[in-house]
Amino acid sequence: MPEIEVEDLLRRLAPQVLGAVVRRYGNFDLAEDAVQEALLAAAVQWPKEGTPDSPRGWLITVAARRLTDLLRGEQARRRREDTVARWTPPGQWTEPAADRPVPESDDTLILLFMCCHPSLSPASQIALTLRAVGGLTTAEIARAFLVPEATMTRRISRAKQRVKDSGVPFGMPPAAARAQRLVVVLHVLYLIFNEGYVSTSGPSLHRGELSAEAIRLVRLVHRLLPDDGEVAGLLALMLLTDARRPARAGPDGGLIPMAEQDRSLWNAGHIAEGVALITAALPRGVPGPYQLQAAIAAIHDEAPDADATDWPQIVALYELLMRISDNPMVALNHAVAVAMARGARAGLDLLGKLRADERIAGDHRLHAVRAHLLEMAGDHAAARDSYREAARRTTNLPQQRYLHARAARLTGDR
Repeated sequence: MPEIEVEDLLRRLAPQVLGAVVRRYGNFDLAEDAVQEALLAAAVQWPKEGTPDSPRGWLITVAARRLTDLLRGEQARRRREDTVARWTPPGQWTEPAADRPVPESDDTLILLFMCCHPSLSPASQIALTLRAVGGLTTAEIARAFLVPEATMTRRISRAKQRVKDSGVPFGMPPAAARAQRLVVVLHVLYLIFNEGYVSTSGPSLHRGELSAEAIRLVRLVHRLLPDDGEVAGLLALMLLTDARRPARAGPDGGLIPMAEQDRSLWNAGHIAEGVALITAALPRGVPGPYQLQAAIAAIHDEAPDADATDWPQIVALYELLMRISDNPMVALNHAVAVAMARGARAGLDLLGKLRADERIAGDHRLHAVRAHLLEMAGDHAAARDSYREAARRTTNLPQQRYLHARAARLTGDR
């Protein structure tokens, strides 16, 4: 098997193998180390010697044997009775034989629930999910979030220790807690996608590796929970949004707003899949926030050009969304839709109310929208000031350049 195919296979199998090892032996931290060593061994051996008949079973076997060594070393090092008492003696473990098939259960969803444990902060949930389920290295995660590798190492280590200290056994949460935990899992994957699609800081408009990883992980959840409407809605939303990525930046990396994008560059495959997913999900019950956002994204993506966008329908969907989501970004997007459907002044009236909301008052996006609506209304002096204020508040360099350019255009200053 070519090396690139081996790499893709290992990436898909990594969370399944880690979940299986944690389920069988516990000790999340050492289990991850053992699995990483098994993946490294496979990456070296399989391109030369061929892929085994049961790649997943091979990885679990190698990881289990390595974990045995790691735990023995840990026992020898610590030698404290209370620690040793918590472990089953290695000789009593049922270690999978290399020639015995390993059950093909997929523990990926359980692993996601563990990484998104409610005792962890959102930042820790994201980091641990990308490390344990996404298979990204600590260095890759640190680069993605523009923090030093040592900082990310500490964050992930603390998250692992928090999960260990919680004493939660590896398994599906109780039925009563499962739905709420799934909400947390989907929110974490949504945050990962958003950070990839619109970087909060740094020199790049987006980080494609993060948005691609979020889509991959939601595909896994959708495969495991095919009848869940919000899982389907989130996957549809990501696909429909990511479809526009090829047209979002110019040759110089500068931001191109949706109304000015070359729609022939949009990913038609993503759009078709996203539309099919949301079309199938919406009739199955009361739609949740991800389904409503996906429906809005589908309207944008199916319009042949910006002028053909069905803004009244988008306004109606945002109003439904506001009934179930007290999110200021939803209200901000609703104001934009109202402005496009009923005129800039109608949108500006709604923005006036939002400026009193502390959750968004300092966000550059509020000032950028206000600038755009003021420009639409013909108040160029106020629009210029708002563009400059928005540029001052964002830490993303392409967005800064775009906002400064809009302000300069209104003064005739090139």
